Amino acid sequence: MMAENKLLSEEEFPQRNQVLGSAKTDEDQRRHKMLDDCEHQEIKRGGNKPNLGSPKIGKMVLNRETRGKQLEAVLLHHLEDVAAEKVRAEAHIQSLKKRYQDLTINADLKKQQVSEQYDVIRKALESDERATLESIEQEKRVTGSKLNKSIKEWSQYLTQAQTSLKKAEKDMEENRAGHISQDISIEHSCHKKIDDQDIFMNELRFQKLLKLLQNMNSDLKAQLQRKSYLLDASSITFDENTSHKNLMVSKDLTSVYLTNEAHTREENPQQFDKVCCVLGTTSVFSGRHYWEFDVKCCLQWSLGIAYGSIERKGTQKSVKLGKNKQSWCLELRNNQLSAWHNDRYIICVKRQPLLNKVGIFVDFEMAQLIFFNATTMKVIQEFSPATASVFDTVHHSFTQPIYPALRFFPLNSSTLKVDHIDICKHSV
Repeated sequence: MMAENKLLSEEEFPQRNQVLGSAKTDEDQRRHKMLDDCEHQEIKRGGNKPNLGSPKIGKMVLNRETRGKQLEAVLLHHLEDVAAEKVRAEAHIQSLKKRYQDLTINADLKKQQVSEQYDVIRKALESDERATLESIEQEKRVTGSKLNKSIKEWSQYLTQAQTSLKKAEKDMEENRAGHISQDISIEHSCHKKIDDQDIFMNELRFQKLLKLLQNMNSDLKAQLQRKSYLLDASSITFDENTSHKNLMVSKDLTSVYLTNEAHTREENPQQFDKVCCVLGTTSVFSGRHYWEFDVKCCLQWSLGIAYGSIERKGTQKSVKLGKNKQSWCLELRNNQLSAWHNDRYIICVKRQPLLNKVGIFVDFEMAQLIFFNATTMKVIQEFSPATASVFDTVHHSFTQPIYPALRFFPLNSSTLKVDHIDICKHSV
């Protein structure tokens, strides 16, 4: 490749020289023409040949020198800029290399810190395992000691019974032979009471232990899975300006209460006026986000997300969560869970007794929305391009910023309990 470039450069030299020579020839021709013109003018005025030191010729030479100096100044400035860019590029490369080294060190440090935390958990589990196994071993020793004592007592009783049996057999033989002694005394043995039927390890306690460990195992798996979502946990609040007049938002904006009495509030174009809805304060327009809602104190609800463009006035479907293209939701109504979007729905499962918390995960770029049982971290329903055909005829994607959304259903007049939903707070 280098030889080829060299060959091409050598081939280009004649062309370049030819071009330069042509330019030089043209310049010489113009110069000679100017001199000829000057000479012709001098001759016409009766003079002799033109003076090369005339002001006109000197000005032409001076202009060429000035242009040469200006070009040299431009080239010098360009040279300085290129040299400065070279220095800047070299410095930036060194900075990137240093960042790469720091990245490796920082990543190793982070892995060490994470490993230390897992070691703490592992040691705690191992310590608890040793203590639990030791308690079983201790119970085994106590139970074994009782059984050994009972075996010893029954062995002694067996020896006595065997002695009595031999004596009884001997007396029987003597009696049959007519050699019965007058001083034979028949001993009536007293049957030994069996009182060791309850010498066992505590089976009920052991079954409780197994159940507890199984629950801990399930909880641990759920918490480990939940951990990855909590890393994307976002702090959210409810926007009181959007809340229906029968909804009361707490002072810290993290709880919403449904009441039978309307609250006096100034008219607001952002407010839902007929449907008991409220939106979150902050929109999501990129990235991954996770929220949890405590729903154990609410009998019927609808949770999800909505575009800010969702209609707020009236009772038509364009206002209700999940009944339009501007919103997605999980709805609990009449003890039945269903997932809604674009006025289409899927029946999930009947109300779960342990559905106390609902987790909502959003990946904006991937157009993914997942509802979890936040206690068990089991997926209740997922909205994504893969499930788009169920709810829509077009490819599923988020085209606008989205807001957390919540809807209550009217209370029964005989209901004394006040429905409310809380945003779960995380210390992460």
